[in-house]
This record gives sequence, structure tokens and C-alpha cells, in this order.
Amino acid sequence: MKKVLIIDDNTDVRENIAEILELANYEVHTAEDGKRGVQLAKEVLPDIILCDIMMPNLDGYGVLQILSNDPKTARIPFIYLSAKTEQSDIRKGMNLGADDYITKPFEETDLLQALEARIQRSEKLHQASADSSNVEEFIATARGLASLNDLSNDRKVKQYPKKNIIFSNDDSPRYLYVLKQGKVRIFQVNNDGKEMTGTLLKPGDYFGYEAILRDTNYFDSAEALEDSEVILIPKEDFLKLITRNREVAASFIQMMSNNLEEKEKQLLDLAYKTVRKRVADALVALHDKYRKEGQPFEMAISREDLASIVGTSTESAIRMLSEFKASGLVEIHGSAIKVLKPDVLRKAPY
Repeated sequence: MKKVLIIDDNTDVRENIAEILELANYEVHTAEDGKRGVQLAKEVLPDIILCDIMMPNLDGYGVLQILSNDPKTARIPFIYLSAKTEQSDIRKGMNLGADDYITKPFEETDLLQALEARIQRSEKLHQASADSSNVEEFIATARGLASLNDLSNDRKVKQYPKKNIIFSNDDSPRYLYVLKQGKVRIFQVNNDGKEMTGTLLKPGDYFGYEAILRDTNYFDSAEALEDSEVILIPKEDFLKLITRNREVAASFIQMMSNNLEEKEKQLLDLAYKTVRKRVADALVALHDKYRKEGQPFEMAISREDLASIVGTSTESAIRMLSEFKASGLVEIHGSAIKVLKPDVLRKAPY
């Protein structure tokens, strides 16, 4: 049963809407002003919020602004309910990130259709962003939510041969990148010229957005690990997308949070795990990310790139590979590494 939160200071309106929605099999929660509405939204985490604009204590604009700044509530679809029909009021609400705007009085069917449509679109967006391989569905759903008809339909696809740099540290960001085909690594270089790979990307992954969201130059670099195709979405289109839709913005904030957690884990691994264990973990990570269903994992990767993933010297990485080969855990053919026993590498203490 979907949960709806109604925030309206008019008792008759609030109770009438609640009755309609309960008959339509929604779980309904109500609040008599903006402050109470914010509290309830954080407590019950509804699937959608209907909110009046002119209310005592905290108006509807304030409610949306507060909820948009909280990661727990930022993704909840938000519809304004108001008798105010001036274009400037509608535009103000939409610029703050509202998903829809319904003017009073309204027909019951219009209200129910608006609720159903926004909930369905929200669920599609969540699913598409969770499955980042479905790039077109994510962008199409986001465009529908944000009504961004000017989002580029002719997104440029660029070919990057193996070892080519896609962007470098200190470059000014011009695009949001989406890996369409191939493999890409995100890495940093220290003052001594040593590389450290932070993230491995697979088709469907977004990258390069941190610098756009922070409004800074890139603080890392991206390189094709093999011949790759990358979709280039202009920075301006991406910024329009995230500034006009809270759900899309929240999706990328979640991606940034996940990246931060991954980097923190890497630091802990460097501090507490042996080189042997880190090489094993790196091989397992490559296996899990790039293995095709029903096929053993094999990948051509330079020993320098593997060492940068592990955070060790090339010589140490080569030595560990030799030990794993002798133990029958991997096969090595030139630069290609085939992982034979990922479960042993994953579980065995090193």
C-alpha cells in the first residue's frame, strides 16, 4: 500500500483529500502545517507528498526546501496543492524542484491520475538509476520527470583506444560521461608519479560528475583499459537535469556517497591488509565487475595497471601473480589473466 502525506492547513480540504485517497487504497498521513509536515515526512517516509503553499509557521516552499536537503526525503515526489494560479507562483514551485502542481478546486480523477503517474515515474527512475546499465531509460525517465525537452537527444559517442586518456587531473569539466562499451579506470597520481586506481567502470557507469557538481576542475583522471565507447552528455544539459529534478540530483548524490565509501575502504585495505590479500581482492573485484554470465573471467591488463589498483609496486604484483599461478588459482597468458578459483581468492586468509 502506497503512503501519501497531505500537508494543508485547511481542515476541510485535508480531510476531503484524505477520504478520497483512502477509498483509492492509499495509506494516508496528514499534517496541519508545514512544520508538522516536515516532521511526519521524516518519520513515515511517504511515497509521495501533497502540500499546500500558503500555510502558517512554514509555507510549502519552505517544506520542499527542507526536505530536498535531507537525503532520506530528497527523492520523494512532491506535488503542490494551491488555489494560487499565477504563473510566477507555479514557476517558483517548479524551480524549487516540485514534480507537479495541482490547482484547487480539482477533479478527483485528476488528483488520482497525478498521484499514480508521479509514483510510477519515481519508481522507474529509482530502478533505472540502480541498474546503471540502462542509461537511456534513466535519462528518458529523468527528462520526463523534469520536462526537459531540450536535453540533448543526439548525445555524442566517442571512441577511446586502449590506454587513451578521457580526461586528466586539472582539466575543466565539459561533459558527464557514460561508459557505453569497454572498461575504464579512474586514477590519481601522487607527487612521485605513482598511480593509484580508485574506481573501475563497466558499461552503463556514469563518471566525471563529481567535478561538475563541485564546480571545480577534475581532481583525478580517467583512462580506457581497453578500446572503449563513451557517451558525452554536455555539462549544461546535465546541470539543467539535476537542478530541476530532486530525484535525479539525489541519485547522483548517492553515487558520490558510494564512491566515498569505496575510497574509505581502499584506505583501510592499504593500512591493514597484506599485499597478497590486496592482489587477491583486486582479482576478485575485476572478476565480479567484468565477468560475463556463464563464462570464466579473463582480462588483458598490464601489470602496472594491476599494481595501481592494488596500491603496490609492479614487482610485488608480479610476484603475487606468480604465486597464485603456482597454486592453480589463476592462469597467465602474456598480459591476460584468467581467474580460475575466485571463491578461494575471496575467502582464503592471506
